[in-house]
Amino acid sequence: MLVDNTHSFRFFNRGPSSVVRLVFFTVLSLLLMFIDVRYRYLESARGTLSVIVAPLQAMATFPVRMWNQVDDYFSAQSTLKADNQMLRERHLQDSAQLALLLELQQENRQLRELVAIPQRAEFQTRMAEIIYAERDLFKRKIIINKGADAQLQAGQVVMDDIGIVGQITRVYPWLSEVTLITEKDHVVPVQVLRNGLRTIVYGAGDTSQLTLRYMPISSDIQEGDLLVTSGIDGVYPAGIAVAKVTKIERDAAYPFARITCLPVGGVDKNHQLLILSTLPKLPEMPVLEPSPEELGNTKAKRRN
Repeated sequence: MLVDNTHSFRFFNRGPSSVVRLVFFTVLSLLLMFIDVRYRYLESARGTLSVIVAPLQAMATFPVRMWNQVDDYFSAQSTLKADNQMLRERHLQDSAQLALLLELQQENRQLRELVAIPQRAEFQTRMAEIIYAERDLFKRKIIINKGADAQLQAGQVVMDDIGIVGQITRVYPWLSEVTLITEKDHVVPVQVLRNGLRTIVYGAGDTSQLTLRYMPISSDIQEGDLLVTSGIDGVYPAGIAVAKVTKIERDAAYPFARITCLPVGGVDKNHQLLILSTLPKLPEMPVLEPSPEELGNTKAKRRN
């Protein structure tokens, strides 16, 4: 016997209509909302549901978050590279400006000290600037920007704001050659400021070294003594600082001590120098009158 399945299916599928179900669920939703607001019964249910849903939300937003992080990383790298390049260029510019500023400050300080040097009555100073130094490493010479046009003469003394630097040895029309006191075997008569002991300081061919030769080991000279010009040579005026004693070696086996000095003037540092504009006027050599015996001998020779 055949059963009509179509009629049975229709029977079991019968139920409330769509409108009834809409109204039912709407009322149920409003009732649940009222109960939740009034009695807070669904707080724990929402907390449990959020814990269950959180991993799903994290998994859903993971690709977007990863993309944002990668984009931020590369953007930060590009920004850091640009900032580093800008800071490096600014650092180089600031370093160059700082070096120039320090050089200008040093030059201004030296110029102020040069101007502050009291003018001697018999020696007027003239300022000059170093153009370049001798290319030969074995020569301690410099070229300055004053020459015959400034009425310079060979033999004039050159100094800086601290002490003696050298002496003009050759004059050109617009330039002059200055031999430094550190030139090998260049001599400057000096005396120890502490006790007045006179001696001669010699150039050693090194800008940072001078030597005192032929000084007995018993000489009253100590490390740290300041050597100034003695003025007995008629070239260097007296009382100008030349060098400071830095090392003394005394050996009983040798009659002379080995004494090393350091020049106090900036023989290899400064750009501006002072030139003593005139050479010292030395008194004339005394004329000795001949004795009567010498006069008689002279007359006898003339008669013969």
